[in-house]
Amino acid sequence: MDVIMAKSAEKYDGFPQSKSDMLHLLMDEYGEEIKRLVFTYTKNWAQSEDIAQEIFLSVYKNLDSFREQSNIKTWIYRIAINKCKDYVRSWHYKRTVITDIIFSNETEDSPETVYLYSEQKQMVSKLILQLPIKYREVIVLYYFKDLTMEEASAALEMNVNTLKSRLRRAKNILESKLRSKGGL
Repeated sequence: MDVIMAKSAEKYDGFPQSKSDMLHLLMDEYGEEIKRLVFTYTKNWAQSEDIAQEIFLSVYKNLDSFREQSNIKTWIYRIAINKCKDYVRSWHYKRTVITDIIFSNETEDSPETVYLYSEQKQMVSKLILQLPIKYREVIVLYYFKDLTMEEASAALEMNVNTLKSRLRRAKNILESKLRSKGGL
């Protein structure tokens, strides 16, 4: 953990004195990225913030067990992805999705979506969110979170070639959907 603190301290004025200080540094550094990543799974900003808090609680609890075999960013993303997958498999998520489908009469996008995406990016974002999770997560990590192939494969615990294959399939699916919608 000392190496993590030293690396983080390079970006900040002081050396973190405790796990709590380290957590604050990590939340400042990765908090917004993690919330956006979680949103790609939940499609709900309030739920994304709750899950992001759970993720950083896990980071805090397990900070001493970080073995530094990977980048701390990759480690945090791995925790985030696992929490998101657990949430998507949960009864609460399935109930919420079904309830939203049954009782939803919205025809316009939420204000958050309008704010975050320009007109052209909005269409692409919607298509990405419609992808199956195994394709969506590779697109998000590689293109939006700027992880290298190696970092993304470590975060997803998969072979680099599997990641490349899923990335290629995801791009092909998006391309065909864009063509069917008239493209950009």
